[in-house]
Amino acid sequence: MPLKIGGLTPFTLIDFPGQLAAVLFCQGCCWDCAYCHNQHLLPVSTPPTISWQEVIDFLQARQGFLDGVVFSGGEPLIQAELLDAIKAIRQLGFKTALHTAGTSPQRLQRVLPYLDWVGFDIKAAFADYEKVTEVPDSGLKAEQSLKLLLDSGVAYELRTTFDPKLLNAQDLTRLKADLKRYGVVSKITQLRTI
Repeated sequence: MPLKIGGLTPFTLIDFPGQLAAVLFCQGCCWDCAYCHNQHLLPVSTPPTISWQEVIDFLQARQGFLDGVVFSGGEPLIQAELLDAIKAIRQLGFKTALHTAGTSPQRLQRVLPYLDWVGFDIKAAFADYEKVTEVPDSGLKAEQSLKLLLDSGVAYELRTTFDPKLLNAQDLTRLKADLKRYGVVSKITQLRTI
């Protein structure tokens, strides 16, 4: 069964640093973050809005014009077909990037060798994840995924969305301490205004 795609952005300059890219929005997510801007993608059971063959046809027509393809979501790691999809895109000559929150360390480990860049969403200090994701042990999975990413040598960017309804200054201090333990010294924080 092919990867379920809930949307496609044909051209972006901001989702894959230094690359002209298309974005594939993968259907489904196993977390329920209140500030998610793609709520319509959360149910994996929702029918795809574009077929995998249409994605391939689109990308074949853009060979030589686009540098890469970003797998975003939803959460791409929840679909078992992600690895095969990434390999297929690379066979077309495109660089590949992943936007993820690290929901599945096992799947992340399998796809990392085929990625050129990862945008990793850090929700909170790992002990505080459940208040953002509403899923027990989500912080443990995110922490395991972060370790894999940092050890992989793949280029990355860590990002945090600060929603004052969910996090406060002390939460950010704990998050900073968590990241410092892994040698991370800079990250991008996105402020959600309510």
